[in-house]
Amino acid sequence: MLILYAAVSGVALTVALWLAGDYGRTRAYEGLKTRARSAADLNATVLRSELEKHRSIPFILSTDPDVEAALTSRDPGKVELLDRKFEGLAEGTRASVIYLLDADGRTLAASNWKTTTSFVGNSYRFRPYYSLAVDKGSAEYFALGTVSRRPGLYISRRVDGPAGVLGIVVVKLEFDQVEAGWGRSDMPSYVTEERGIVLITSNQNWRFMTETPLSAGDAASIRASLQFGEAPLRTLPINKVRDDTFGGHPAQVVAARLPDAKQSGNFLKIEAPVRTTGWQLHLLVPAADAVAGRVSEARLSLGLVLVPILGLGAVLLYRRERTSALAAEAAAARIELEHHVEVRTHDLRQANERLEWEIGERQRTENKLHTLMEDLSQANRLASLGQITAGVAHEINQPVAAIRAYADNARAFLDRDDKMHVQDNLAMIASLTDRIGTITDGLRSFSRKGTGEVGPVSSMEAIEGALLLLGSRIRAQSTSIECHYPIGDLVVSANRTRLEQVLVNLVQNALDATRDSVDGSIHIRLDVAGDEVELSVSDNGPGIPQHVLNTLFTPFRTAKANGLGLGLVISNDIVIDLGGRIDVKRIQERETCFTVVLRRYQ
Repeated sequence: MLILYAAVSGVALTVALWLAGDYGRTRAYEGLKTRARSAADLNATVLRSELEKHRSIPFILSTDPDVEAALTSRDPGKVELLDRKFEGLAEGTRASVIYLLDADGRTLAASNWKTTTSFVGNSYRFRPYYSLAVDKGSAEYFALGTVSRRPGLYISRRVDGPAGVLGIVVVKLEFDQVEAGWGRSDMPSYVTEERGIVLITSNQNWRFMTETPLSAGDAASIRASLQFGEAPLRTLPINKVRDDTFGGHPAQVVAARLPDAKQSGNFLKIEAPVRTTGWQLHLLVPAADAVAGRVSEARLSLGLVLVPILGLGAVLLYRRERTSALAAEAAAARIELEHHVEVRTHDLRQANERLEWEIGERQRTENKLHTLMEDLSQANRLASLGQITAGVAHEINQPVAAIRAYADNARAFLDRDDKMHVQDNLAMIASLTDRIGTITDGLRSFSRKGTGEVGPVSSMEAIEGALLLLGSRIRAQSTSIECHYPIGDLVVSANRTRLEQVLVNLVQNALDATRDSVDGSIHIRLDVAGDEVELSVSDNGPGIPQHVLNTLFTPFRTAKANGLGLGLVISNDIVIDLGGRIDVKRIQERETCFTVVLRRYQ
């Protein structure tokens, strides 16, 4: 009987340990999937933010009067002025190089004009970013630099003149800092384009390798275009092990060999699209150690429970057999068995207490990790300049359309020799061009890198500048905005660009709070309190919860579903740097009022 029991127990224990291992493996992959998805979304958001920030540069420069003047006059003085302007702009925006091509594709001015690798005088007519910009107005093209031999994304935009194309503004964006940030993580990351070729990667040896093998014809065509230089376009050392589903989401387990590894290891592969591009971000999470740990933990937990139970069953069976043989021997055996059970129970109790403590510690660690991942997963669009630029472009379209209409009317009146109406139409055209100039001046001022210098700043002008930048969004939303100014302007000690940045953040937050309100309203007020000036922005939105209010200026703490929790932190740092402070209070549990307190300029 004992032999049969032992055989059955052995089979049961083997099956149970296998099931426990499978359960532990599944739980391990579920945890890795959650961690990988958050990291992949964050990496994709950071990459998209970097792209959006630099996409606005050629858009702004394509309308710059200095660019048009250099293209039309070819005056050496104006070209050198543009060289210096590009040089300062590249340094401030961390762009690799900014340069201007004439209509024939030859470089007229460049930010690297003083270097030995200057682009000035070189022809890039053969580059697709030139021909695409000429045909479509703008283009984005990732390639290896023909001079620098460094990879990067070329963002181009056409400069139009009265007679047609004047030139092309090009900004080259390199991703060294993004790749360095990814490289500090234990999770390799890389980005592929539509054909599966690796463009950006935390592992430099994988650059310009492919997800799947390319045909000989496609590889030869790519090399002939010089897009990736003489890269061999080999296939990545990543092989799919299996497709699986963990936590209800598709995932893929792959075997990959890193350059510094002696052998291949298993990774959980996650993919995330980089929105506004055709790129795909791939992230590999090391799985071997985590899976092995969770499998061992599950099996150990099961063994600590099942082995004593099976042992106790064996002892009871043995006790019954011995009891039927001899009562005296059974009594002695019972006493001895009870002693052994007591000892084993004591050991089991200690083991269970130790296991409960370890489980509690692990649970607390997982809770902290979960909280961190939730904070990181709230990362949202950081490229506010790109959003503002899109709105301003919409604002400019309206006066441009009106200018065209007035010009057509003026031509008709001129044919009739109606000079009075011609003059009226020309006056309206001049007024509309002034309006466009006001809008672009506001955008150019806001996009310029602040020097940090503090001086006299008009409070009313700063408020009007912020409202101008947000004009498109304000008109698209039903929220009303009322400004309350005292008699006379109030001049504060601040920096105009940085103060506008703070006001833009506060007004955007107020617009977000009143987005779904049918009677939403925002009040902007100027008050004087001794030697200080108070700029208040209040809204009648749903209000800020108390637990969020207590950590309002703590990084990565936000009540917005898609917020990152950095806007108010940056605004608070700016105001403190200007020698002021930001106060916030709730009014009647619904209204929220932010007050920027600055020194009055004497």
